[in-house]
Amino acid sequence: MRFNEMGLRVELVEAVERLGFQAAMPIQAKVIPILLKDTTDLIGLAQTGTGKTGAFGLPLLQRIDAALSRPQGIVLCPTRELCLQITNDLLKFARHMKKIRIVPVYGGASIAVQIRQIKKGPQIIVATPGRLLDLIGRRAVDLSRITVTVLDEADEMLNMGFQEDIDRILAAMPARKNIWLFSATMPAGVARIARSYLSDPAKVSVGSRNQSPASINHRCYVIHEKNRLAGLKRIIDFTPDMFGLVFCRTRKDTQTLAEALLQDGYRVEALHGDLSQPQRDSVMRKFRQKSIRLMVATDVAARGLDVNDITHVIHYHLPHDALSYTHRSGRTARAGKSGTVIALVGTKEGRHMRELEKRGNFRFEVGQLPDGRAVCNKQLSDLVEKIVHTTVKQEEIADYLPAFREALDGFDREELIRRLVAAEFNRFPDSHSRSGNLNARIPVEGKTAAKISNRKNHFRKKNTQRFFINVGRLDKINAGAIVRLICDKSGIRSSRIGAIDLNREFSFFEVEKKVAGRVWSTVKDAKLDGRLIQVRKVEQKKKQRSPERLSA
Repeated sequence: MRFNEMGLRVELVEAVERLGFQAAMPIQAKVIPILLKDTTDLIGLAQTGTGKTGAFGLPLLQRIDAALSRPQGIVLCPTRELCLQITNDLLKFARHMKKIRIVPVYGGASIAVQIRQIKKGPQIIVATPGRLLDLIGRRAVDLSRITVTVLDEADEMLNMGFQEDIDRILAAMPARKNIWLFSATMPAGVARIARSYLSDPAKVSVGSRNQSPASINHRCYVIHEKNRLAGLKRIIDFTPDMFGLVFCRTRKDTQTLAEALLQDGYRVEALHGDLSQPQRDSVMRKFRQKSIRLMVATDVAARGLDVNDITHVIHYHLPHDALSYTHRSGRTARAGKSGTVIALVGTKEGRHMRELEKRGNFRFEVGQLPDGRAVCNKQLSDLVEKIVHTTVKQEEIADYLPAFREALDGFDREELIRRLVAAEFNRFPDSHSRSGNLNARIPVEGKTAAKISNRKNHFRKKNTQRFFINVGRLDKINAGAIVRLICDKSGIRSSRIGAIDLNREFSFFEVEKKVAGRVWSTVKDAKLDGRLIQVRKVEQKKKQRSPERLSA
């Protein structure tokens, strides 16, 4: 659906199109028509980065009476960064609307300055709960004309301990108002707010509840604890274009990891609760300007973080619960883009990894960390690519070339290439050039991937039936997922499953012939991750080695 088909004011459509948008994102296409048509409460479930600000911001601006210099809309959000981001977006939407004033209020800034801004009569206030409650207590804000209250990132606000503040704020507002609640997940606390304050709300959901977006590729690497830092460096150096977030569980771990990476020459900063507001602002400014490549953060420090173009989110430590995993991962794949989430998984975290998959309704693609030689090749290839595609500005460098020619005159072409490679190679950590395989065996339901891959040897003397299944690595499926599917549907033990051969778009698996009939009858029409799968028996190869044929 296009924005000019929704009934939005001409000024809003012009502003959105000037920003480069014509077709609405899914959450916007569902929410905006409802909020323009009816004065209703609303619950919107969608991941971060899916266009929620436009979904509530455009209808909110349409309902504002510009001639009334009183607050008419309140937007509550969890953090200073998100508060400023929402304000900036709303100002862009309202660029053609005269006399519209929007003011952000948040902790860590001068409350006196914010009070002076409010006295000028903004129609919309974007606020963090603590600062808005402070202003209410000082009677510095007039809530009598509020018609819409937006709760953005409601689950994050509750995670940060704002439950009581939100209750007090909503209680201080007029009874006759609409509440638009937006959340990535629907935990018990958010459901309680909806029951207590929303009246017969319209409900809109994009994707399944608590589900990770399909635009995110989830990958994990299984390592021994001693290799965690070395594994992270391999990932970073093998991905030259990475612009990402690295999550740790504690402030201490965050600072320690950032210092270790800095010492090895990586462009990185730490973001955690021990930083002062000016320090936090400095880190965020560097990150948004991409003067640093990575930001190492705790869950609390990164809540409400809204930065576009993050290509990777790395779980240096897995979070304790699925909701935290969802929120961490939602920092990438924003505004319709794709992203990659990488988890470093310890050898004893297999069960926790599977629980995250189950709760988030996704599958990890189990990868193999590149060895040191592969990392060095990747880095050198990237250097060659940059050199080949570098634009030569002849006039700007002309004055400097004679000195270079004189200094390098004694070297022939081959020697210059060798020295160029050596200069780049010397920058690599010794761990890359000297160490080898960092991968550990992958835990799958109490077994390991190595054991799964060795099933073929175990079944070599057994009478087996081979099956084709129409899912593969592109579907984010691993051997463990196929094992679980077979066992869950047929009731057989995993020890009766033989070799599993994963391909790009399809796979093969073997079972003992004694249970093949049961597997065939129970699995052929099964669903895997909500998708109806196709399973075919594969005829055994004949002695003359005729091609494999699939039969129904």
